[in-house]
Parts: sequence; C-alpha cells; structure tokens
Amino acid sequence: MNNLIPLLVLVPLVSAALTMIIPKRQKVKQGITVLALATIVVLSGVLMYGVTQYGVLTMEIGGWAAPFGIVLVVDRLAALMVGVSAIVLLGVYFFSLGQGLADGDDEAPVSIYAPTYLVLGAGVTNAFIAGDLFNLYVGFEILLVASYVLITLGGTPQRIRQGTTYIVVSLVSSVIFLAAIGFIYGATGTVNMAHLSLRIAELPYDVQLMLNLLLLIAFGVKAAVFPLAFWLPDSYPTAPAPVTAVFAGLLTKVGVYAIIRSQSLIFYDSNINTLLFVIAGLTLVVGILGAIAQLDIKRLLSFTLISHIGYLIFGVAMASKAGYAATTYYIAHHIIVQTTLFLAVGLIERQGGTTSLLRLGGLLKKAPWIAVLTFIPLLNLGGIPPFSGFIGKLALFEAAAELGTAEAYWLIGVGAVVSLLTLYALLRAWGLAFWRSPNQTPTVTNTLGFKSVLSQLDAQEHVEVQERRDIPKLMSWATGGMVTVSLALTVFAGPLFTYATAAGETLMSPQTIIDAVLNNPDSGQGSGDGETTVPDSEMKEVVP
Repeated sequence: MNNLIPLLVLVPLVSAALTMIIPKRQKVKQGITVLALATIVVLSGVLMYGVTQYGVLTMEIGGWAAPFGIVLVVDRLAALMVGVSAIVLLGVYFFSLGQGLADGDDEAPVSIYAPTYLVLGAGVTNAFIAGDLFNLYVGFEILLVASYVLITLGGTPQRIRQGTTYIVVSLVSSVIFLAAIGFIYGATGTVNMAHLSLRIAELPYDVQLMLNLLLLIAFGVKAAVFPLAFWLPDSYPTAPAPVTAVFAGLLTKVGVYAIIRSQSLIFYDSNINTLLFVIAGLTLVVGILGAIAQLDIKRLLSFTLISHIGYLIFGVAMASKAGYAATTYYIAHHIIVQTTLFLAVGLIERQGGTTSLLRLGGLLKKAPWIAVLTFIPLLNLGGIPPFSGFIGKLALFEAAAELGTAEAYWLIGVGAVVSLLTLYALLRAWGLAFWRSPNQTPTVTNTLGFKSVLSQLDAQEHVEVQERRDIPKLMSWATGGMVTVSLALTVFAGPLFTYATAAGETLMSPQTIIDAVLNNPDSGQGSGDGETTVPDSEMKEVVP
C-alpha cells in the first residue's frame, strides 16, 4: 500500500514528459493526460481506503530514514485532498478539451497546455503528501511554475499584466517561506514536520511564535487570507475559463492545507488561535463586501472565494476535533463547488460573449440548461439546506458553540451574516444574467447607488465583449459532471463526515503521525498497531 504513494507525483510527471515528446499527436496527448488524471483518482481512492484500514501511511524516498530523508505521508486529510483535487483536475480537463484549449484553440499553445497542466497536478499532490517543509516548498514551487504558464496562456496584454502581479506576489511569498524554513532549520536542526513537532516545543515561546507567524504569512499569501488576498481578484479572472476554475478550486486550498499542517502538527503547542479568529472574521467580511460591489461574475466569485477561505481559517482557529472535522468536510465541499461555479461561468461567457452583469441578460430563455448548472452550485455555495454548504457551515457553527469562547460565538454571528450576504450576491448575479430582460441594460444602478451609462461602467469594469460562441457538448457534460459531484457531497454527507471526523481526530493527535514517520516507516501498517513509540531522547507528552 505504501509503495503507491510516490505514484501520486510520478504518474503526472512522467505523463507530462510523454506529452512533450509527442507534440504533434494531439489525440494521443489528450488520452495520456486523461489516463494520468484518472489514475490519480483511482490511487487516491485506494489510499483513502488504506488510511481507514491501516492508519497513517508513510514512504521513505531513497531508503533514507526519517528525519534525515524525504518521507511522504498520507493520512485521512491528505488522501481526501488528493482525491478531491484529482476529480477537479479531471473534470476541468474535460471542460478544456471541449473548449479547445488542448486541441488547437488560439487561447493556448497546444504543445504546452497538457504537460503544464499535468505538472500543476504533480505539484498539488506533492504538496499534500509532503512530510517535511522543504518538500512542501518544492510542491509549492512546482505548482506555481506551472501556474505562471497557465495564467498567461494566450498572451493577451491583460493576462500578461495581471499574471505579472500574480508571479511577483507568489515569488515574494516563496521567499518568505524559504526564509522561514532556514530559520526553523537553524533553530531545530530538522525540517521533518513530525520531528519538528518534538523539537519546536523545546524552543522558547517567543521563538516559537516568531517562526509560527513567519510561516503563517507565507501560507497566508498562498491561501489568500485578509489582508494578503489583494492579488487574487485581478489575477484569476483574466485567465482562460478552465484555468481560472482549477486555480480557484485548488491553489488557495493548498495554502489552507499548509496552515492546517503547521498549526496541528508543527506548532500545536504555540497558541495563536485568537489571531486566527480575527483573520477569519476579517477575511469573511472583507471578501463578501468586495463580492457585493462587483458587476462582473468572475470578480464576484473571486471575492466569494476569499470570503469562504475565512470559514476554513475559522475551523483551524478552533483547534478542536470538531473544528478540524468540519474544516475537512468544508474544504472538500468548497473545492468542488467553487470549481463548478467557475466552469458554469465559462459557459455563460461563451453564450453571452461576456461575464459583465451589465451586458448579460435573458439567458434563461436562450440557455436554460446553463441556468440550472449555475443555480445548483450557487445555492450550494450560499449554504441553502440540504446542500453540502449548509452541512459544512452548520458543522463549523456547532463546533464553535461546543468550544464556547467569546471569539467562537462572535464568529458564528459573522459567519451566519456572511452566508446570507453570499446568497444575496449570488442570487443577484444570477437574476441579472438569466432572469432580467436584455432590454433593461442601457442604464443601471451600481452597488453604491450611483446611476451610470452602460459605456461608462464598461470602462470602469474593463469589460471585454467577445463574439458569442457555440458551446460544445463536452463542456456542458463536464460542468454537469461537476454539479453531480457537488450533489454527491450532500447525498453521501454521512459517510464523508464520518471520514472527516476521523481526520479531525488524527489532526488533534500529532503523536499518531510522529509514530508513523519516526518509528514505523514503510511498515504497511502506519500507526494502526499503536505499539511503536518515539525514542526516549525525543519523547514528550502530546495532549490530544
């Protein structure tokens, strides 16, 4: 079972190499890409079963024992993240095939899209299974290098301009991350996360706090938390629709995942929960206020993406089994639903020629199937029962009520209000795009209450009006498939939440991962037998 773990990275990397050496055989290239992504989906399912049966799974690379060698670690959270990411990558790739990004569309050079997309997938999976900080850094860099190419596909001036901002911000956060790794290694002599769980506790509290905050800043930029999310609303919407969808679904969640790992495993004894509560609240509020003010659907969804990162940080801030369980469920929900909404917006853009709410209208009669494919994930993201968005938010609120602190109760109120505002912003956008007659567009009232002529608002919002294009069936089927997956999160909410609860228990018991990594690598049993112990020289009490 453990020997399957490296395949999560090797399969997409080898497939990327194969697609590069056969640039002129597009059908073969597409088949290799689909097969590689489907293989990751299957492998993640097998590993989810494995961690359920055997506990934490580990794999030493090159035969070097931890903490000196590179160790890949898969627990319930990592396996779930890889599985959900693989589903998203596969669904979005089918969408891109329909749009023509990988078979001759001018939007993207066909010789680089497939290999770059696979390298992005390899970086994402590597980040999720990394057992040490430096390998996590490598995973980030792999996916970021690929994202630099994808975000500027087509080479339009706007994409190059906004892509430059994205690259600069990403490089700055990477430098901060690398500096943090250097400081941590200098203070502890290790970068293995399980080993750091032991060594960090031996440091003075102020040193722990400094190192923790340094990592939090680096991960916060990547996760797009307030006030480090300024780059996202301008960067993501300019990319091609499938690229925007996969970025919105996955890239910020890798940052959130890194925050979860650092707070639950490395710095579990360094309490910055109050700061995280404040960050969560501000991210929720600022994100949704930005969304309400938007007149472009892509920018609106980009701000709701920022806002919902606040719910995930809310769960991390509680540092409880129930909080981590709710966060695990909610992060899977948000990856799927946010990706699905951006795919639906891709259909809207082809049908209406724009994503500006000022120009759209009457799409309900022209394309009722698009209206349905947009409306379902819209209600889900807004938290309407019985969808998974409601289940995840309810679980977060129940965990906060169980915690019973003033900060927790305060964020319950903030989260409830933000959920209502999210629903308002999304329903307003849906109504303007689908329900409103196109004849009502010449003069509108914007969010701040000022009336403007359409051409003036177009200039303010940098509206790009394109020629309306036919929608290939594969694009609609891919979007419909993702809608179905989002509904499956509701239908199978019971088993999934049971799995998430077990993941929360593991996150609250770092000794489980410590035992698996430092004492029992490559055993095939992970931590399931419970008989291994940390060497006496490194042993300390770990309070679940």
